[in-house]
Amino acid sequence: MTNRRVWIRLNIACEQKDTNTYMSQYAAQASTALESGWKRRAALLLTGQAFSLLGSSVVQFAIWWWIVMQTRTGSAMLLATLFGVLPQSLVSIFGGPMADRYNRKALIILPDLIIAGVTVLLSVSFALNWASLSLIFIVLLIRSAGGGIQQPAVQSFIPDVVPEGKLLRINAVYGVIDSANRIAAPALAAVLVNLVPLWAILLVDVTTAVIGVSFVAMIRVPRATERNGAVEYAAESQGSATAGTDGPAGVAEVAAANPVAILRRTFADLKVGLVYAMRHAHIKGVILGDALTCFVAVAPMNLTLLLMTREFDGIDLNLGFINLTTASDKLAANELGMSVGMLLGGAVMSAIGPKLLRKSVAQMYAVAFGIAMVGVTVIGLGVVRDLMLYLVIDVLNGVASAVCVGPMRTVMQSESDESMVGRVFGLDTMLSTLGMPLGMLIFAPLADVIPIAWVFVAGGLLTLPVAWYVLMLSRKDVPVRA
Repeated sequence: MTNRRVWIRLNIACEQKDTNTYMSQYAAQASTALESGWKRRAALLLTGQAFSLLGSSVVQFAIWWWIVMQTRTGSAMLLATLFGVLPQSLVSIFGGPMADRYNRKALIILPDLIIAGVTVLLSVSFALNWASLSLIFIVLLIRSAGGGIQQPAVQSFIPDVVPEGKLLRINAVYGVIDSANRIAAPALAAVLVNLVPLWAILLVDVTTAVIGVSFVAMIRVPRATERNGAVEYAAESQGSATAGTDGPAGVAEVAAANPVAILRRTFADLKVGLVYAMRHAHIKGVILGDALTCFVAVAPMNLTLLLMTREFDGIDLNLGFINLTTASDKLAANELGMSVGMLLGGAVMSAIGPKLLRKSVAQMYAVAFGIAMVGVTVIGLGVVRDLMLYLVIDVLNGVASAVCVGPMRTVMQSESDESMVGRVFGLDTMLSTLGMPLGMLIFAPLADVIPIAWVFVAGGLLTLPVAWYVLMLSRKDVPVRA
């Protein structure tokens, strides 16, 4: 029996050595493959996401504005947020591990197609006068659930098609595209709301989804970076004994098992990702910083639509090229202000970020500074009563958001082991999207019983300690990637 145990241990040690050698060769091949043709792959991915984001944003603005102008209550905004955000948080529990185990490109494409399908059904219901708030909330739920799968897949897919040294630049460009869409979407939504019925606006998302899917489908992932069951299992087995399988065969067995086993495996993956993230100071800092900021600052920011309709009702503003008079004009200006700021901030980060923020510590400093500025500008939005000054602060809020978003993504991508990227982003998506509805459960009811300006001041003040927390974690040592 003793000899048998010794033989088993020696056999395991040999297999481990072979696995380590294979993983080293695999990493070298992946790095070489990524350097070839990465610009084309990045262009296709970013272009596809640009179309997808544009259509989704136009429809999202149109739906939310319809709800605000129909109800003008914090309770309706609370329900819209719960149905539009909470499912994404819950589904991302599965989305992160799925991005590590399955075809990431497919996980980007399929949710877009499903979302387009339910949007067509909502469009038909509006055209036939069957639509109601309940139906809208159901569609928001499905759209949000699709985002819980798609968002971790997109963020995990970027390192598959882009070299590590280009991640910060691509993330900054992605931020610029996102901001540009945020600028175009509310402007386009404002025009469409005044010209065509809502059922026709909903079809915009269907069209852009088909275009976006087409671009992503053309991406050819380098063979050396495709998911490899043996490599993935080896990375997990070295990282944690709680992964729950006995080898590549175990992975296949779980995949083919019943739903209970799959659910159990998913929560085991989530646990592995949580333990992994909390052991790495910088990853822990950006994930918790993102979640807490969404809880105390982004949640009140969702009430800017109510702030505009309540505090600036009857106040017109002539900007020279346009006169803000109607409710939809002001709601569009509110969204445009932040989007312009995010575009400016993203452009600055794209231009100087790769040079100034090469080290992870510098990236963490940028995250802390951006969060602090978010808090200050949220306070400003609550206290000002001049519409022009409000829009200026709105722009600065967008700049602050862009300053921290790009470095956040880069820290998670560059400091996470390749086999853990999906779970890290899934955890971040879950906690950040969960923070928003939880914050709305507190702030939205308060907005119906106290002056809404107080809600903004409270949220902004509570954001400042979050920035300090991230700053403290930035000074801790970062372990060398496996």
